[in-house]
Amino acid sequence: MNLQCRVELGQAYKAGSQIARVLSEDWCGRELYCAACNSDRLSSSRVNTPAIDFVCPKCDQSFQLKSLKTWNQKKIVDAGYDSMIRAIRSDRVPNLLVLQYSADWLVKNLVLVPSVFFSETVIEKRTPLSPTAKRAGWVGCNILLDRIPQDGKIAVVSNGSTVAEQQVREEFSRVRKLADLPPVVRGWTLDVLTTIRKLGKDQFSLKELYQVEPYLQRIHPRNRNVRPKIRQQLQVLRNVGLIEFMSPGNYRVRS
Repeated sequence: MNLQCRVELGQAYKAGSQIARVLSEDWCGRELYCAACNSDRLSSSRVNTPAIDFVCPKCDQSFQLKSLKTWNQKKIVDAGYDSMIRAIRSDRVPNLLVLQYSADWLVKNLVLVPSVFFSETVIEKRTPLSPTAKRAGWVGCNILLDRIPQDGKIAVVSNGSTVAEQQVREEFSRVRKLADLPPVVRGWTLDVLTTIRKLGKDQFSLKELYQVEPYLQRIHPRNRNVRPKIRQQLQVLRNVGLIEFMSPGNYRVRS
């Protein structure tokens, strides 16, 4: 199946965000496939299903769609903070689709973030709404995309060009073993994987990874044993097949 990157739904150039969402949901319903299985389509979720826009009719994987015109690769706005934290702790977060469209309704970028990449450290609490607001005191959140490793940002459309289905499904399959980890363990695993990716190297040493200890200490302020935790999570990443041990203190990222 080849994605058609133009949203062909008429002349809606002055549409607001609500119309943009309707257009993008319609496009996804017509063009998208499931990355988790061989289904060539996604079904719209039931009306008023919180945080879920699509469900795979074959494997029941759920997907949430965020469509936007401005492409912010660091963070995107999400809904309620407390509800998101509860969903993470109970392992109920859907896969996320982040779609960027242009002024003339071209799909420029579409990124899939598998649900296993959501941990509490990638969620930022926003300032509560003011006492004069309609929902006074309500607290929303942001999803910090820059804290998600590149392994968890799978391109489906990149700069207007579609990525082959087989590649998308292979990348999704590659990280599926992370789902075997309990959410409380997975958060640390993902954070260490993020620091590995920030090194920008296929091969790295434990000594190099220790250099990012301040970053991990900052996002895990209650942990006073960061280096032992790093070594522990390297074992976990090896067990799920994302890195390999080359020699004592030396590792390789598996592609």
